[in-house]
Amino acid sequence: MKAIQLAAPGGLEHLHLVELPDAAAPQAGEIQVRIHATSLNYHDLLVVSRPGATEPNRIPMADGAGVVTAVGSGVTEFAVGDHVVSTFFPQWLSSRHAPSDFALVPGDGCDGFAREMVTLPATAFTLAPQGYSHAQAATLTTAGLTAWRALVVNGKLQAGNTVLVLGTGGVSIFALQMAKSMGARVIATTSSAAKAEHLKALGADVVINYAETPEWGNAVLAATQGRGADIVVEVGGPNTLPQSIRACAVGGHIALIGVLTGFAGSIPTVELMAKQQTLQGLIVGSREQQQDMVRALERFDWKPVIDSSYPLGQITEAFAHQQAGKHFGKICLTY
Repeated sequence: MKAIQLAAPGGLEHLHLVELPDAAAPQAGEIQVRIHATSLNYHDLLVVSRPGATEPNRIPMADGAGVVTAVGSGVTEFAVGDHVVSTFFPQWLSSRHAPSDFALVPGDGCDGFAREMVTLPATAFTLAPQGYSHAQAATLTTAGLTAWRALVVNGKLQAGNTVLVLGTGGVSIFALQMAKSMGARVIATTSSAAKAEHLKALGADVVINYAETPEWGNAVLAATQGRGADIVVEVGGPNTLPQSIRACAVGGHIALIGVLTGFAGSIPTVELMAKQQTLQGLIVGSREQQQDMVRALERFDWKPVIDSSYPLGQITEAFAHQQAGKHFGKICLTY
């Protein structure tokens, strides 16, 4: 089978297309899956580009979607021909006790889905939503479930809430689409006039250009008559968090997801405390939460936004496109 290996973490030039033995026949409790798609996440970019981030010759990519080709004994949840999508934390099936490291995350602590075949425990997958292409399903593992948990599981989204999303990456676009489907008002930020039009076409009620309005937290307050956003999907990190706190309502919820602007910074704790906001970090979600999300997605009339798709052998070009920051939605590999 074809696969991508990272000869050594520390740069895109270390990614190589190789031939590996086909995946083994499934044992008890396992399934074999022909992988057809993966999607790029900032997490994947960090793994391949940061020295020492993972082991040499790692197969990257946390997301994987494909078709079940064989089933081991004792597996009743899946059958040959089922369309499935991987889980980010294969060991986190349910409960509040989330993993706190990436030791078992595909493409990070163990081999991922930049390969044509895998044999894994059946619990490492869920069914994909009916009617989704493999590329669309592959966007769910990381970005889709992160948005779902931020809004529904932790944020307790209700119809009539106001949701603030930052930028036009995968998580933010998912959050916009999900929130609108659930009856929320959505405010979005971007620095691009062209992307602003795309956001409005997806249903954003208000779009704020953060390059033109650096104090965009105040702009969110103005757009909500001083109330602020009930839920903020915070993907930027330390440089955007102060504005997110300003933009968030009294008693509101800030889902801290991304590190796009760095790994540490100052926080206006007095304002956070005075406004009695909840600031909660999260990393994706559990298998049970993914199953809940899949059931919900099958009832919505939209599909994930895919910016572009590359063949497996062009993974370097795909990451370069991601680094350029001009994409809108998800970048996928299909094979």
